[in-house]
Amino acid sequence: MEHKNDNSCNERSCQMCAVDFFEKKDPSWKRKQVILAVTSAVLLALGLICEFLISQYLLAQVFFLLVVAICGKNIIRRAIKSLFTKRRLDMNFLMSIAALGAFLIGHGEEGAAVMFLFFIAEGLEDYAAQRARRSIERLLKLAPETAKVKKDGKEIELQVHEVGIGDVVVVRPGEKIPLDGEIIKGCSSINQAPITGESIPVDKTKGEEVYAGTVNQDGYLEIKVMKRSEEGMLSKIAKMVEEAEKKKSKTEAFIERFARIYTPVVIALALGVAIIPTLFLGLPAGIWIYRALVLLVVSCPCALAISTPVSMVSAITSATRRGVLIKGSSYLEELNKVKAFAFDKTGTLTEGKLEVSDIVSLDRVSDEEILSLASSIEFHSEHPIARAIVNSAESKKIKAQEVKDFKSMPGKGIRARINGKIYYVGARNLYNDLDIQLPEEKINRFESEGKTTVFLSEGKNLLGVIAVRDKIRDASFKLIAELKKKGIRTEMITGDNRHTAAAIAQSIGIDEYHAQLLPEDKLKIVDKLTFEFGSMAMVGDGVNDAPSLAKASVGIAMGAIGSDAALETADIALMHDDLSKISYLIHLAKETSRVIKQNVSVSIVIKTSFAILALLGMINLWVAVAIGDMGLSLAVILNSLRLTKVKTV
Repeated sequence: MEHKNDNSCNERSCQMCAVDFFEKKDPSWKRKQVILAVTSAVLLALGLICEFLISQYLLAQVFFLLVVAICGKNIIRRAIKSLFTKRRLDMNFLMSIAALGAFLIGHGEEGAAVMFLFFIAEGLEDYAAQRARRSIERLLKLAPETAKVKKDGKEIELQVHEVGIGDVVVVRPGEKIPLDGEIIKGCSSINQAPITGESIPVDKTKGEEVYAGTVNQDGYLEIKVMKRSEEGMLSKIAKMVEEAEKKKSKTEAFIERFARIYTPVVIALALGVAIIPTLFLGLPAGIWIYRALVLLVVSCPCALAISTPVSMVSAITSATRRGVLIKGSSYLEELNKVKAFAFDKTGTLTEGKLEVSDIVSLDRVSDEEILSLASSIEFHSEHPIARAIVNSAESKKIKAQEVKDFKSMPGKGIRARINGKIYYVGARNLYNDLDIQLPEEKINRFESEGKTTVFLSEGKNLLGVIAVRDKIRDASFKLIAELKKKGIRTEMITGDNRHTAAAIAQSIGIDEYHAQLLPEDKLKIVDKLTFEFGSMAMVGDGVNDAPSLAKASVGIAMGAIGSDAALETADIALMHDDLSKISYLIHLAKETSRVIKQNVSVSIVIKTSFAILALLGMINLWVAVAIGDMGLSLAVILNSLRLTKVKTV
């Protein structure tokens, strides 16, 4: 079987079986393998007919040798290369010796069968690798190959690689967005499911970012290109997954080291079986050489070798399809050991977007009038609290009033005139300057609930209080409850004030919180949890939590679709702000561990049993290859591919 050797590619090899799991092969490769397999099967059948039905022994041997020439050419070539170049006895060497020995002792049909079945086994492994990559390949093909570029008032169609940064592309309803960019004209619903896993389209308007491969559903858009095709989100995902494929877990690395010792030991044992009974016990040489050959084949560590990598890759690609990027199998393995989770607050447990939670009238003014006055004054401010008040008024269809003499007082609030009257909107320190008495009882109650208060007054007459809060994600409550059921410790580490942190922690059931922390303080908490529990995970936004994400046993970044830092720093990146994916990750890690244990244990039991049967002369080469090698490898592959179907529990 042909295996390209391109050191520039990001590939991972099963060193025990000399199979490149992540090699990119063109369609002609697949057709060629099928043709070779069918041709070899026909020749093997003709050889068997000649030998056993029409007694044409020499003609049969010709057919058997042709089978070896077709199926075994690359196997034998790699065996020689492994022996003389790498000084290593690999799986190809085992199969080559077994086939050669079978011919020498007059069992050409079994020598041909060994090569044919091993050729098929390699094909199955390659198929598993191709299937594991398929979701990534589909992802890369999502982006269209051409883009409609607007130049000098005309639209011209260019290949995406010809489009430069700053060019404007036109995307109509139903079309795919060709490149990452920013909307400069129009608004639409964008289906981002291929990248984020979101089932509901996201509304996008002028100034917002869009990504290649997503679908414009119902509006005309003009998009300013911000990144070239090779720099976009799809390319980042592909590169990250390829890097993940190169990073082996501890289990995988151990099995590879084990195989380097195991293979020479098996060959030495087979030589002993062939030589000792013949030279020292006077037993028939043909019988014991044949048993030695069967032992060589049945002891092949192929199924054991692929048990971990195929499982890990199946799990990683399954997660990728669900909007979760895992940078390496080692992180998935580590996640299975995590006993504590630390969460950032803003943008992680909460949405990072303020909303109006309470409006309290203090002077016989309606809540609607308070919100109307405050939103009218705050309309031209970009402060997050101002945006929350304006958004609240707009959602209730409260019309803005005409504002004059607008004056911003940084750090305090705003002064403005409406209908000839002077109004103030601002924080506590503004009213301290104005010498206005504030309702301390209500302020204390709101602060104890983690809310921020804003006041509205007409001159020195206090009209009302507006409380805003950072909305807790709906998924936070369920996730924390699930982690507690699993006996996992949960802590919140935030730079926010203690009142807000306490309110959020109590509301969602966090075991412990730490507030008013600097980045270096967060690192100390991560160190403490690691020391106490052995393995811990940090969940943050991937930007201001970057040091903690890097320090944790497993760093999980929220909303990686909008953050380069998240992809660079975190070990696992959630492509959309969906905390429920953490429950899925934990479930996936446990299922992956379970499948690997099944694969390894079954491989060891069957290999050991068949080795004993081989020594007793109770199985032949056909059975050794068809069941003990190819059959077992197929079972391992099929069991591993079940991980692609794992969903959130």
